[in-house]
Amino acid sequence: MNKTLLIIQREYLARVKKKSFILMTFLVPGLILAMYAITYLIAANSDSLNKTREIKVIDESGVFAGKLKDHKNIHFSSLSQSLPEAKKAANKNEDLFILSIPKNFTDKNSVQIFSKKKPNFALVNEVETQLNTIATGNNMAAAGIDVVKLSGLKSNISAETKQLTDEGEKDSNLASAYGIGVASAILIYLSLFIYGAQVMRGVIEEKTNRIIEVIVSSVKPFQLMLGKILGVGLVGLTQFLLWIVLSTTVTNIAEKAFTKHETAVEQSNQTQIKGGKNSTGQTQPPIGNPVMSFMKSLEGVNYPYIIGCFIFYFLSGYLLYSALFAAVGSAVDSETETQQFMFPITLPLLFTYILSFAFLVNNPDSSLAFWLSVIPFTAPIAMMVRVPFGVPGWQLALSMVMMVAGFLFTTWVAARIYRVGVLMYGKKASYKELAKWFFYKE
Repeated sequence: MNKTLLIIQREYLARVKKKSFILMTFLVPGLILAMYAITYLIAANSDSLNKTREIKVIDESGVFAGKLKDHKNIHFSSLSQSLPEAKKAANKNEDLFILSIPKNFTDKNSVQIFSKKKPNFALVNEVETQLNTIATGNNMAAAGIDVVKLSGLKSNISAETKQLTDEGEKDSNLASAYGIGVASAILIYLSLFIYGAQVMRGVIEEKTNRIIEVIVSSVKPFQLMLGKILGVGLVGLTQFLLWIVLSTTVTNIAEKAFTKHETAVEQSNQTQIKGGKNSTGQTQPPIGNPVMSFMKSLEGVNYPYIIGCFIFYFLSGYLLYSALFAAVGSAVDSETETQQFMFPITLPLLFTYILSFAFLVNNPDSSLAFWLSVIPFTAPIAMMVRVPFGVPGWQLALSMVMMVAGFLFTTWVAARIYRVGVLMYGKKASYKELAKWFFYKE
């Protein structure tokens, strides 16, 4: 046991003292702060950052004349010249767009937008929306429907989601659940690869330098493998805990700074509108900011629960996969030979990672999500996607038990391969050879 602790201490201190570890530990929270600041500035100044697009309208139908309204950075104006001449002008000006509306504008693809550069989706969507609104209004007027009265009857309903708990009603925080689920999947996926690969590279390096022969003369192969796995795992856990503490501090600072600025802007806007009311006498709604809205939604998140689950699934997933990485490292003489063994090991992780974005975040309670969160090879990612949405206690307990059983089993399998492979040189290993090593007696 003392020898294993010495190996853990050596692996931990050797990596923690590296400049790269210290740099990355403080760089990530700094990048988070920079991300908040840049996102906030872009959201707050989105209108001024966009170029003004000039859309010249050639309306042969006469239905849309003078009815298209300017919107943000899009300016509409009528054009009397012919379409060929307008195309020549647009070919010389990148910010000029020609909107051609023929008499038969209801025919498919009859309305066309000409420009030197490809228009963005927002511009095309705004043009299509306004054209459809005007055309629909004309059709209703022709049918004798009072358009003004009909528009006054329209409602703008938004549903607020509430979760029923034993303590009472709580905000569901769907945006934060989605964000945390996706972020957790990415972090788990990357960390298992990064820290698992460190274990594999360490084994290959010691094996190729023939240091391993000296080490195993005083330490059992299993003790060596366990020491390397736990040492590197503690490095990863230390870095994650520091990231959580520093990122939380940075997020709180950013939230206070942005909230203070938003309040000042809102007060300034209110003073410009007497009594905070618009021309119709209605109260002016506050101007929203997507960054502030998301940060506000994070206030109701159960951080101890999320962080506790993350630490468990990071450690259990890491122990499971790093044991297999160590076995692969012991079976080869160079990192280039690892590819044939790496793909089958990492395939479940990759499969679950892709499903996280395509399926799991939208269906966290499905049967597929349940089975993926129970199978040890896919559970670290699948369960961390589901946790922010709420997981039944028995499913979480079953998943954790399976993870513990899974990493004990894989560690046992990997140790039997490691004890033989770590002393094998110059022989190219195959799956058949690994099976032989597994059944070798002590």
